[in-house]
Amino acid sequence: MADINENKKTNKKLPGENEPGSPNRKPKFNVTWIYVLIILAFLSMWLFNTGSGTIETNKKYFESEMLAKGDVEKIVIVNGKTVEIYIKEDRLDDPRYKEVLERGFSKFSRTGPHYSFTIPSVDHFLEQLDKAQENVPESERIYYESATRKDFGEMFGWLILPLLLLVLWLVIFRRMSGASGGGASNIFNVGKSKARIFDKDTNVKINFNDVAGLEEAKMEIKEIVDFLKNPKKYTDLGGKIPKGALLIGPPGTGKTLLARAVAGEAHVPFFSMSGSDFVEMFVGVGASRVRDLFKQAKEKAPCIVFIDEIDAVGRARGRNPNFGANDERENTLNQLLTEMDGFASNAGVIILAATNRADILDRALLRAGRFDRQIHVELPDLNERKEIFDVHMKPLRIEKGLDMEFLAKQTPGFSGADIANVCNEAALIAARKNKKYVQRQDFLDAIDRIIGGLEKKNKIITIEEKRTIAFHEAGHATVSWLLEHANPLVKVTIIPRGKALGAAWYLPEERQITNKDQLLDEMCSALGGRASEEINFGKISTGALNDLERVTKQAYAMVTYFGLSDEIGNLSYYDSSGQSEYSFTKPYSEKTAEQIDKEVKKIVEEQYQRAIIVLKEHKDGLTKIGELLLEKEVLFSEDLEKIFGKRPQKEREVLYKSSITAEQKKKSNNTKKETKSKKSAKPKESGKKPQVVKNSA
Repeated sequence: MADINENKKTNKKLPGENEPGSPNRKPKFNVTWIYVLIILAFLSMWLFNTGSGTIETNKKYFESEMLAKGDVEKIVIVNGKTVEIYIKEDRLDDPRYKEVLERGFSKFSRTGPHYSFTIPSVDHFLEQLDKAQENVPESERIYYESATRKDFGEMFGWLILPLLLLVLWLVIFRRMSGASGGGASNIFNVGKSKARIFDKDTNVKINFNDVAGLEEAKMEIKEIVDFLKNPKKYTDLGGKIPKGALLIGPPGTGKTLLARAVAGEAHVPFFSMSGSDFVEMFVGVGASRVRDLFKQAKEKAPCIVFIDEIDAVGRARGRNPNFGANDERENTLNQLLTEMDGFASNAGVIILAATNRADILDRALLRAGRFDRQIHVELPDLNERKEIFDVHMKPLRIEKGLDMEFLAKQTPGFSGADIANVCNEAALIAARKNKKYVQRQDFLDAIDRIIGGLEKKNKIITIEEKRTIAFHEAGHATVSWLLEHANPLVKVTIIPRGKALGAAWYLPEERQITNKDQLLDEMCSALGGRASEEINFGKISTGALNDLERVTKQAYAMVTYFGLSDEIGNLSYYDSSGQSEYSFTKPYSEKTAEQIDKEVKKIVEEQYQRAIIVLKEHKDGLTKIGELLLEKEVLFSEDLEKIFGKRPQKEREVLYKSSITAEQKKKSNNTKKETKSKKSAKPKESGKKPQVVKNSA
C-alpha cells in the first residue's frame, strides 16, 4: 500500500500498469461514451415529456363515457392543441379503465393524465364542453385549465440531425488525424507533433551490445552519444556538436536498430517519429508538426531527434510537376530545412535520420550544417554475419557444436534482417519435424526456403519436361564448374521451388570489384542451360527466360556503365546522383545507341558459343550429371568433383579462350544464320522456367 501511494506522489507507473490483462492496468477513457450519453439524455427527455403514458382517445368517447358518467376529475388544455384528461382515482378500478391500469399507473402513481386527444380549436372545444354539461349542476361541472409546455419532441426532431452530423464529423476527423493516439488524435491537436519521447523514465532495453557488426557506424554513433554525455571534453578544444547524422544503407541492415540503441545508451530525451507522420492531407499540418517537434526538442535539450524513412518528406523539390511549389510535402520540407539550420552552435539537439533512398533526397537537406555526417550502413561481411548469427541464436535451443562460421559463409549478401529471418525459419522447421534442438540441416533448409521458395514436390511435370529441366540445370552446373571465375556451385536440383522448376545454388566470393573476365565467365555460366538444351535436344525452350534477362542486363551494364567495351570505350552513362537535373533525353545519340545494341548482342553471342564449346568438350560429364539429376533430383559439389575432378586453374582457361576463336572461324556465317533463325521464333512464355538462384549481394 505504501508503494502504491509513493508511486502516486511521484507520478510513476506501477510495474505492468499498462500491460494487457494486468490488475494494475488503468482503463482508457473513450470520448465516444460522451456522445452516447448525450443522445440517451435527449431520448429520455423526449420520452418522458411527451405524455408517453397517456392513452389516445377521441372527443365523442370522452363526452359519452367519461364526462357524462362523472368520471372526469380535471381537464387540461396544453398549448391550445392537446386536451389531457384526469380520471378520478376511485373510478380507475372500473373495468372500463382496465387499459389505464395496464399502462402501469397502478404500480407507481394513479394520478394522470390518463387520456389525451387533439382539438382543432380551443373555442370550438369549449363550446362543445358547455353543451355536454348543460344538465349538470353548476357545482359539479368540470372546468378546463390551460398549460403551456415546451415540446421536447419537436425540439429533439430539430436537433437530432445536427447532432448526428457533428458526431459523424468528429469520428471521421479523429480517424484522419490519427485516432491511434498521441497528440494529434483530436481536432485541437492536429498540428502537434506525434513523436514518441523516450527519456530516463522510459525503459529502453536495447543498447549497442545488441547491434552486431556495423563497427564503423557504431563508432560514429557512439561519438555523438559521448558528446551529449560529456560535451565539455569537446567544447574545451573548440569543437562543435554535429547538427545531424544521416544513416544510409539497404533495407534490413540495422539503421533503425542503431537508432533504438542510441535511445537506450544516450540517457537523454529521444524523440522518434517517421517521415510519413509529417505528411497530412490538411494544408499546413506538416509544417506545424515540424515546428512543434523542434520546439519540444529545444525545451528538452540536450536531446536526440530521430526521423525514420526521411525520404517520405525529404524528397527533392520540384520533382512533382502536378503540384509544384504548392505541394504540402514541399512546404513541410521547407520548414524542416529552416528548423534544422536555425539552431545555435551548442544547443545540444542532434538530428538522426535513416533512409535507403539517399539518391532522391533534396540536396539542401544533405549539405553541411544540416546533416554533417552521412553514415553508410552496408550489408555485413563474413565476420559481421557471424556476429549477427550469434545474436539471433541466443534465444534458440541449438545443438552443441553448431558452426556459425559455416552458416555465415552460406549467406553472402544477406542483411541482418535476412539472418534474423533465417534463424526464425530454422526454429520453425525444427519444430515442424518435432526436434528438441535446432540443427545445422534446419538452417540450411531455412536458407533454401528463403532464397528459392517452398518446395513443390507434387507439381505435375511431364517426363519430357523433367528431362529438359535436368539437362538445363546440368548445363549450368558443368559450365560453372569448368570456368575459373564462375561462382562455385553448392548444389543443383530439379525439384520445383516457387516459380522455378529447377535451381542451382552458388557461393560467390565476396569481392569489392569485378573485372571483365569474371563478368564474362558468369554470363557464360548463365547461358550454359540453354546451350545444353541445344546440344542434347537440338531445340531450345522458354526455360531460359530468367537467365537471358540477367545476362542481357549484365551485358548492357558492361557497355553503358562500366566502360568494359572496346567499341564504346571508356564512357559511362550511369547517373549515380539519381537527380538527372540537366538530362532531358538519353545522354547518347541514336548512332551510339545502335553501337551499344550491337556490342551487347556480340558479347552475349560470344559467351553463348563459348558455353556450347565447353559443353561439347565435356559431353560425357554433362550427360552423367543430367542422368544423375533425373535419378537423385539433387546433386552437390562433391558429385561434380567425382565427375570432373578439381576445378581448373587459370592456364586451362587460356586454352578455352584460344579454342573459342578457332572454333568460331570454322563456323563463321553458318552459326550466325542458325542462331538468327532460332531467335526469330520467339516462343510464348509458358510460366515453367528453371531459374538459377544465387546468394548474390
